[in-house]
Amino acid sequence: MQDSQTSDTTQKTIEETIVSGILSARIRPGTRLSENQLASLFGVSRTRVREAMMRLETRGIVHVSPRRGWFVVEPSAEEAIAVYEARRIIEAGLLRSMRVLTDAGREALDAHLNEERSAIAAGDRQRLTYLMGDFHIRIAELSGNAIIVDILRDLTARTILISMLYQSEFHAAQSHDGHCRIFQAMQAGDFGRAAELAVEHLDEVEMGLDLTARPDPLSELRSSLSLPSRTVSPTDRPKNHKLQRSN
Repeated sequence: MQDSQTSDTTQKTIEETIVSGILSARIRPGTRLSENQLASLFGVSRTRVREAMMRLETRGIVHVSPRRGWFVVEPSAEEAIAVYEARRIIEAGLLRSMRVLTDAGREALDAHLNEERSAIAAGDRQRLTYLMGDFHIRIAELSGNAIIVDILRDLTARTILISMLYQSEFHAAQSHDGHCRIFQAMQAGDFGRAAELAVEHLDEVEMGLDLTARPDPLSELRSSLSLPSRTVSPTDRPKNHKLQRSN
Protein backbone atom coordinates (compact mmCIF):
# COMPACT_ATOMS: atom_id res chain seq x y z
CA MET A 1 0.00 0.00 0.00
CA GLN A 2 2.86 2.31 0.88
CA ASP A 3 4.58 1.67 -2.49
CA SER A 4 1.34 2.49 -4.31
CA GLN A 5 0.90 5.73 -2.37
CA THR A 6 4.53 6.69 -3.03
CA SER A 7 4.11 6.04 -6.76
CA ASP A 8 0.94 8.13 -6.90
CA THR A 9 2.69 10.98 -5.08
CA THR A 10 5.68 10.81 -7.45
CA GLN A 11 3.48 10.91 -10.53
CA LYS A 12 1.55 13.84 -9.11
CA THR A 13 4.82 15.65 -8.34
CA ILE A 14 6.05 15.17 -11.91
CA GLU A 15 2.75 16.43 -13.31
CA GLU A 16 2.58 19.44 -10.99
CA THR A 17 6.20 20.38 -11.69
CA ILE A 18 5.62 20.38 -15.45
CA VAL A 19 2.33 22.29 -15.22
CA SER A 20 3.93 24.82 -12.84
CA GLY A 21 6.79 25.27 -15.31
CA ILE A 22 4.27 26.06 -18.04
CA LEU A 23 2.26 28.42 -15.82
CA SER A 24 5.41 30.41 -15.10
CA ALA A 25 6.41 30.37 -18.81
CA ARG A 26 9.63 28.47 -18.05
CA ILE A 27 8.56 25.53 -20.21
CA ARG A 28 7.68 26.52 -23.76
CA PRO A 29 5.37 24.94 -26.35
CA GLY A 30 7.05 22.09 -28.21
CA THR A 31 9.58 21.39 -25.42
CA ARG A 32 10.73 17.77 -25.51
CA LEU A 33 10.31 15.96 -22.20
CA SER A 34 12.80 13.10 -22.04
CA GLU A 35 11.65 10.07 -20.07
CA ASN A 36 15.28 9.24 -19.19
CA GLN A 37 16.06 12.73 -17.94
CA LEU A 38 12.84 13.03 -15.94
CA ALA A 39 13.44 9.59 -14.42
CA SER A 40 16.91 10.73 -13.32
CA LEU A 41 15.68 14.06 -11.97
CA PHE A 42 12.88 12.51 -9.91
CA GLY A 43 14.72 9.31 -9.00
CA VAL A 44 12.05 7.02 -10.44
CA SER A 45 11.71 4.48 -13.22
CA ARG A 46 10.83 5.40 -16.79
CA THR A 47 7.57 3.52 -16.24
CA ARG A 48 6.55 6.00 -13.54
CA VAL A 49 7.49 8.91 -15.78
CA ARG A 50 5.52 7.42 -18.67
CA GLU A 51 2.46 7.03 -16.45
CA ALA A 52 2.72 10.70 -15.46
CA MET A 53 3.10 11.71 -19.11
CA MET A 54 0.04 9.69 -20.07
CA ARG A 55 -1.97 11.50 -17.42
CA LEU A 56 -0.74 14.86 -18.71
CA GLU A 57 -1.70 13.79 -22.22
CA THR A 58 -5.29 13.22 -21.12
CA ARG A 59 -5.22 16.74 -19.63
CA GLY A 60 -4.16 18.23 -22.97
CA ILE A 61 -0.74 19.35 -21.72
CA VAL A 62 1.61 17.01 -23.60
CA HIS A 63 1.47 14.67 -26.57
CA VAL A 64 3.58 11.74 -27.70
CA SER A 65 5.27 11.53 -31.07
CA PRO A 66 6.08 7.97 -32.28
CA ARG A 67 9.80 7.17 -32.01
CA ARG A 68 10.52 10.74 -30.85
CA GLY A 69 9.06 10.98 -27.36
CA TRP A 70 6.92 13.35 -25.32
CA PHE A 71 6.46 17.03 -26.15
CA VAL A 72 4.59 19.95 -24.61
CA VAL A 73 1.63 20.69 -26.86
CA GLU A 74 1.65 23.50 -29.41
CA PRO A 75 -2.05 24.45 -29.57
CA SER A 76 -3.46 25.16 -33.01
CA ALA A 77 -5.51 28.28 -33.74
CA GLU A 78 -8.67 26.19 -33.56
CA GLU A 79 -7.65 24.75 -30.19
CA ALA A 80 -6.88 28.27 -28.93
CA ILE A 81 -10.41 29.40 -29.75
CA ALA A 82 -11.86 26.34 -28.00
CA VAL A 83 -9.74 26.92 -24.87
CA TYR A 84 -10.86 30.54 -24.55
CA GLU A 85 -14.49 29.55 -25.08
CA ALA A 86 -14.18 26.94 -22.34
CA ARG A 87 -12.65 29.49 -19.99
CA ARG A 88 -15.44 31.99 -20.63
CA ILE A 89 -18.09 29.40 -19.83
CA ILE A 90 -16.37 28.09 -16.69
CA GLU A 91 -15.23 31.40 -15.21
CA ALA A 92 -18.47 33.24 -15.88
CA GLY A 93 -20.49 30.36 -14.46
CA LEU A 94 -18.23 30.17 -11.42
CA LEU A 95 -18.57 33.87 -10.63
CA ARG A 96 -22.35 33.84 -11.10
CA SER A 97 -22.58 30.96 -8.63
CA MET A 98 -20.72 32.89 -5.91
CA ARG A 99 -22.73 34.62 -3.22
CA VAL A 100 -20.18 36.32 -1.00
CA LEU A 101 -16.50 37.30 -0.97
CA THR A 102 -15.10 36.42 2.44
CA ASP A 103 -12.58 38.61 4.25
CA ALA A 104 -9.91 35.97 3.64
CA GLY A 105 -10.80 35.87 -0.06
CA ARG A 106 -10.73 39.66 -0.28
CA GLU A 107 -7.30 39.78 1.37
CA ALA A 108 -5.92 37.04 -0.88
CA LEU A 109 -7.05 38.74 -4.10
CA ASP A 110 -5.94 42.17 -2.91
CA ALA A 111 -2.49 40.81 -2.05
CA HIS A 112 -2.32 39.13 -5.44
CA LEU A 113 -3.14 42.36 -7.29
CA ASN A 114 -0.42 44.12 -5.30
CA GLU A 115 2.01 41.45 -6.52
CA GLU A 116 0.90 42.15 -10.09
CA ARG A 117 1.54 45.86 -9.62
CA SER A 118 5.01 45.18 -8.21
CA ALA A 119 5.88 42.86 -11.09
CA ILE A 120 4.67 45.45 -13.63
CA ALA A 121 6.82 48.12 -11.98
CA ALA A 122 9.83 45.79 -12.06
CA GLY A 123 9.21 44.78 -15.67
CA ASP A 124 9.36 41.11 -14.63
CA ARG A 125 7.55 39.47 -17.57
CA GLN A 126 8.05 35.88 -16.43
CA ARG A 127 6.64 36.66 -13.00
CA LEU A 128 3.77 38.57 -14.61
CA THR A 129 2.93 35.66 -16.90
CA TYR A 130 2.52 33.46 -13.85
CA LEU A 131 0.56 36.06 -11.85
CA MET A 132 -1.84 36.88 -14.69
CA GLY A 133 -2.86 33.25 -14.95
CA ASP A 134 -2.82 32.63 -11.22
CA PHE A 135 -5.40 35.38 -10.57
CA HIS A 136 -8.08 33.28 -12.25
CA ILE A 137 -7.01 30.13 -10.40
CA ARG A 138 -7.22 32.01 -7.08
CA ILE A 139 -10.82 32.97 -7.81
CA ALA A 140 -11.57 29.31 -8.52
CA GLU A 141 -9.96 28.35 -5.22
CA LEU A 142 -12.42 30.62 -3.41
CA SER A 143 -15.22 28.33 -4.60
CA GLY A 144 -13.79 25.41 -2.63
CA ASN A 145 -14.51 23.14 -5.63
CA ALA A 146 -11.32 21.17 -6.29
CA ILE A 147 -12.59 19.87 -9.63
CA ILE A 148 -13.12 23.39 -10.98
CA VAL A 149 -9.69 24.42 -9.70
CA ASP A 150 -8.02 21.51 -11.51
CA ILE A 151 -9.90 22.19 -14.74
CA LEU A 152 -9.13 25.90 -14.70
CA ARG A 153 -5.49 25.27 -13.82
CA ASP A 154 -5.09 23.07 -16.90
CA LEU A 155 -6.96 25.55 -19.11
CA THR A 156 -4.79 28.38 -17.80
CA ALA A 157 -1.63 26.38 -18.57
CA ARG A 158 -2.89 25.82 -22.11
CA THR A 159 -3.73 29.55 -22.36
CA ILE A 160 -0.14 30.43 -21.48
CA LEU A 161 1.15 28.05 -24.16
CA ILE A 162 -1.22 29.78 -26.59
CA SER A 163 0.07 33.22 -25.61
CA MET A 164 3.68 32.14 -26.12
CA LEU A 165 2.82 31.03 -29.65
CA TYR A 166 0.41 33.72 -30.79
CA GLN A 167 0.75 36.82 -28.60
CA SER A 168 2.86 39.44 -30.36
CA GLU A 169 2.69 41.99 -27.53
CA PHE A 170 2.32 41.56 -23.79
CA HIS A 171 -0.27 43.97 -22.41
CA ALA A 172 0.34 43.51 -18.69
CA ALA A 173 -1.24 46.80 -17.62
CA GLN A 174 -4.41 46.08 -19.59
CA SER A 175 -4.73 42.60 -18.07
CA HIS A 176 -4.09 43.99 -14.60
CA ASP A 177 -6.82 46.62 -15.06
CA GLY A 178 -9.20 43.85 -16.10
CA HIS A 179 -8.39 41.91 -12.95
CA CYS A 180 -8.96 45.01 -10.82
CA ARG A 181 -12.40 45.58 -12.32
CA ILE A 182 -13.40 41.98 -11.64
CA PHE A 183 -12.19 42.29 -8.06
CA GLN A 184 -14.07 45.55 -7.53
CA ALA A 185 -17.32 43.96 -8.70
CA MET A 186 -16.72 41.01 -6.38
CA GLN A 187 -16.08 43.35 -3.46
CA ALA A 188 -19.37 45.11 -4.20
CA GLY A 189 -21.14 41.74 -4.13
CA ASP A 190 -22.16 42.08 -7.79
CA PHE A 191 -21.05 38.67 -9.03
CA GLY A 192 -23.18 38.92 -12.16
CA ARG A 193 -21.22 42.00 -13.17
CA ALA A 194 -17.98 40.26 -12.20
CA ALA A 195 -18.90 37.43 -14.58
CA GLU A 196 -19.54 39.91 -17.40
CA LEU A 197 -16.20 41.59 -16.74
CA ALA A 198 -14.42 38.22 -16.73
CA VAL A 199 -15.84 37.47 -20.19
CA GLU A 200 -14.86 40.94 -21.45
CA HIS A 201 -11.36 40.44 -20.05
CA LEU A 202 -10.92 37.08 -21.77
CA ASP A 203 -12.29 38.59 -24.99
CA GLU A 204 -9.66 41.34 -24.84
CA VAL A 205 -6.85 38.85 -24.27
CA GLU A 206 -8.02 36.58 -27.08
CA MET A 207 -8.36 39.49 -29.50
CA GLY A 208 -4.72 40.35 -28.75
CA LEU A 209 -3.61 37.05 -30.28
CA ASP A 210 -2.46 36.69 -33.87
CA LEU A 211 -4.07 33.36 -34.66
CA THR A 212 -3.09 33.61 -38.33
CA ALA A 213 0.50 32.82 -37.38
CA ARG A 214 1.83 29.30 -37.47
CA PRO A 215 4.48 28.12 -34.96
CA ASP A 216 7.97 27.96 -36.48
CA PRO A 217 9.41 24.49 -35.67
CA LEU A 218 12.90 25.81 -36.36
CA SER A 219 12.62 28.94 -34.21
CA GLU A 220 15.24 27.92 -31.59
CA LEU A 221 17.79 26.77 -34.19
CA ARG A 222 17.03 29.85 -36.32
CA SER A 223 17.70 32.11 -33.33
CA SER A 224 20.92 30.34 -32.36
CA LEU A 225 22.22 30.73 -35.93
CA SER A 226 21.17 34.40 -36.01
CA LEU A 227 18.99 33.80 -39.06
CA PRO A 228 16.04 36.11 -39.82
CA SER A 229 12.59 35.16 -38.56
CA ARG A 230 10.44 33.12 -40.90
CA THR A 231 7.96 35.09 -42.98
CA VAL A 232 4.48 33.59 -42.81
CA SER A 233 3.07 33.07 -46.28
CA PRO A 234 -0.65 32.99 -47.09
CA THR A 235 -0.44 29.22 -47.57
CA ASP A 236 0.81 28.86 -43.99
CA ARG A 237 -2.28 30.49 -42.55
CA PRO A 238 -4.94 28.28 -40.96
CA LYS A 239 -7.82 27.53 -43.28
CA ASN A 240 -11.40 28.27 -42.31
CA HIS A 241 -10.14 30.11 -39.24
CA LYS A 242 -12.45 32.52 -37.48
CA LEU A 243 -10.25 35.47 -36.57
CA GLN A 244 -12.84 37.23 -34.47
CA ARG A 245 -15.31 35.77 -32.07
CA SER A 246 -18.88 37.03 -32.24
CA ASN A 247 -20.44 37.86 -28.90
